[in-house]
Amino acid sequence: MTNPLTGVIADDFTGATDVAALLARGGGAVRLLTGDPPPDAGSGAAAIVLARKIRTVPPEEAVAAARAALDALRAAGATRFYWKYCSTFDSTPRGNIGPVAEALMADLGAGWTVHCPAFPQNGRVVRDGRLFVGGVPLAESPMKDHPLTPMRDSDLVRLLSPQIRGRAARLPAGGAPRAQAEALAADGVSHLLPDAETDADLARLGTAFADRPLLCGGSAFAAAAWGGAPSGGAMRPAVPEAVRAGPVLILSGSCSAATRAQVAAFRATGAPVIDLDPLTLDDDRLLSCLGDVLARLGAAPVLVTSTAAPQRLAQIQAALGAGTASARLEEAMGRMARAARAAGTSRFVVAGGETSGAVTAALGAGRLDILHEIAPGVPWCLAEDAAGPFALALKSGNFGGPGFFLEALDLL
Repeated sequence: MTNPLTGVIADDFTGATDVAALLARGGGAVRLLTGDPPPDAGSGAAAIVLARKIRTVPPEEAVAAARAALDALRAAGATRFYWKYCSTFDSTPRGNIGPVAEALMADLGAGWTVHCPAFPQNGRVVRDGRLFVGGVPLAESPMKDHPLTPMRDSDLVRLLSPQIRGRAARLPAGGAPRAQAEALAADGVSHLLPDAETDADLARLGTAFADRPLLCGGSAFAAAAWGGAPSGGAMRPAVPEAVRAGPVLILSGSCSAATRAQVAAFRATGAPVIDLDPLTLDDDRLLSCLGDVLARLGAAPVLVTSTAAPQRLAQIQAALGAGTASARLEEAMGRMARAARAAGTSRFVVAGGETSGAVTAALGAGRLDILHEIAPGVPWCLAEDAAGPFALALKSGNFGGPGFFLEALDLL
């Protein structure tokens, strides 16, 4: 009997590669698409992942995009669905975690759903209803300084409740999670947030809720419910030698603590680094940077970075506003990527969810085939355009160790 086809809607591009990589650990074929799936996309696949750039757009826009993605996944044959958002619950008081979840619930006739952002391999655990990142509460982690979605509370029920019309409640650890969930649902709770501190906790939750039509959360919960046991035998596309040997461009837009450490480690190697500052990034400066990038592409990887410390980030946002600064940098990163690709660049490493979305769109990467993981939840992906294949690694800002950029190149 054929397993049901899983359809995943990811709220950004790094999240899409994250969940696709974890689902692929079980050995099944995973289709990762940035546009709508063709009618035959589900043929031979275990899952289809649709990457969308809707984490920080207005809730109405996010809901419309998610509903359209759901329709496309259904048309491709998916029968169970996952709403993938960040394991640090990145959102504003308006959304978009809650509004999208409730829209999908309505369309699927799901009276209740389960949210689980936990990803123990990357230090994200839920204990006593609070999300911890790297051993500290979310509100005390570097996420409190995120430029677009600063997280100032660690309690998941308090974070989700302003975004939804229904009721949210914690699902405590221990006991029978399904029976507990059904009792809470009978009492009118529609959003359940379970504790999960270990992979064993996730496996227990995945088994308990695998038959639900809609689940929500981070990539690890999706894999626990529908990814299958890791087989070590997943098929991966071969990487053409031209991709391995071509020039490398690293584009870093994330301002997370992890990415700041990665940028610092890369600088220490003496390889070329080009800094972008949105306060001085007019057309002349951008053209100068583009020329600098093209002149330096070659044997050594080139890093273009707008990564900034929290104090500098606050100055930029005070002068330009968060939205304007982000849009200016995303446009610049996209132009850098297009120019580098036209010059023959075959490997791109991108840090930051918004930056990854902008770069992937600029490169016209409609389909990404999952290669091997560089770090948990961060795979190399193979894409193709009119000039041939190229490789992309899209990294969530908070993922990876200090040596991530060079580790990525060594792996490929």
